[in-house]
Formats: sequence, C-alpha cells, structure tokens
Amino acid sequence: MLTLHRLLGLILVCALSGQQGAVAAAVPTAPRPNILLIVADDMGYSDLGCYGGDIDTPNLDGLAREGIRFTQFYNAARCTQSRAALLTGLYNHQTGTD
Repeated sequence: MLTLHRLLGLILVCALSGQQGAVAAAVPTAPRPNILLIVADDMGYSDLGCYGGDIDTPNLDGLAREGIRFTQFYNAARCTQSRAALLTGLYNHQTGTD
C-alpha cells in the first residue's frame, strides 16, 4: 500500500527531476484554457436561469453563454460519488466512494 509519506517522496523526486523541465522548455505550448467548475448541492436542473429556471442569475448566465454547460451529467443522489466522478472521470460506481 502506498503511504502518504511514500507518495510525498515520489512527488518530490518527480518535481526535482531535471528531465521534465528540459523537455517542457523545448516544446512550444499553446495557451491553456481557463476552467471554472461550479459545484452546488441540492439544486435541480432548472433552478438556474441559464437552464430555464425561475431564479435570476445574470452572472452565471453570462458564464454559461461564453462557456460549456453540462447537459447530460447524472448524479448519484449523494454528492460524494458525484464529485468523485467529476474529479476522476470514472462512473460514480467505479470510484470506490460507496
């Protein structure tokens, strides 16, 4: 089992490795996108204005107009599994957060 101490040591070794920096410096990179993920509990699909709800949310509506909205995300009735699915990219029943 990987302990926290070993994990931190592994991260430190990777961070201090000179190889990664040399390769990254030689390859030109495109500008990275700004990502803003808003997670709110106890809300229905149509509670916000950008999804057709009755609540006036002009700032969130503006962000939704200029970005990408989830239209086919399904929750697991508990926020733990839903958040774990977002963070890992796995289906909620695969995250081990029973």
